[in-house]
Amino acid sequence: MSRLSVLVFGGSSQIGHFLLPRLVASGASVTALSRHTRASQPGLRWLHGNLPDALPDELPHPSAVISFGPLRPFADWLARMEFGSEPPRVIATSSMSAETKRDSGEPAERAISQQLRDGEQALAAACARHGAPWTVLRPTLIYGAGLDKSLSPIARRAWRTRVFPLPAGRGMRQPVHAEDIALAVLAALDCPASAGRILPIGGGERLTAHDMFARVRQTLPHANLPIALPAWLLHAGQRFAPAKLRGPLARLDADLIADNSELERLLGVTPRAFQPTADMWFPARG
Repeated sequence: MSRLSVLVFGGSSQIGHFLLPRLVASGASVTALSRHTRASQPGLRWLHGNLPDALPDELPHPSAVISFGPLRPFADWLARMEFGSEPPRVIATSSMSAETKRDSGEPAERAISQQLRDGEQALAAACARHGAPWTVLRPTLIYGAGLDKSLSPIARRAWRTRVFPLPAGRGMRQPVHAEDIALAVLAALDCPASAGRILPIGGGERLTAHDMFARVRQTLPHANLPIALPAWLLHAGQRFAPAKLRGPLARLDADLIADNSELERLLGVTPRAFQPTADMWFPARG
């Protein structure tokens, strides 16, 4: 990997937080794009810009392109680019929501699922135009860097209020650490057999939604009051909850999991069990 020139979209994301240092340590030449100005460092050049249009002129012609952002803008950018006779290796992340929200009772969630699948198809088509090998990773719920919009806000709110709502939920969950996704990206760069594949990636442990929230609560360093939210209350609440909450409430008894067998077979990556610590709920400083 020492001769790789890598362009990363979404380098400031939770996956990028773990991927960029590993790429630099491997000897790769890394250019990362951010919507906010960031200081470059040896081996890592930050550019200020945003897909699909607000991009700097000095983008390199890389040997690999990685994206952790929305798929369709990335696919549209790829389709417009000219890479010559040596197209880059392309790796992007989607989400297991492409499947788990496909039959949601909420129209907005079904639209998200369709948008993800349309983005995956657009990416495949753009790569086919260039003859570029591509791999898409579909993560489950991501945690680990304090940048997620699911478990981290819950933990930080409980940290402040010392009250932790504990919803009932029999549906299985499979949270995946952002660093394990970064490791899968690195493995895919060196695995031609993963080209043209959409690979689910979940954590190394499946547990009920209730147990997942309880384990988050256990990481908090001070005493907090658990407020049990029984199933009957949650079911009743679906009728009156805001639209953005009705889908998550309805899925508490649904399994939101991934089959890691192809990931492990092709990439040799075995994600860790869900053993969170308190520092995972806060973004790293610096």
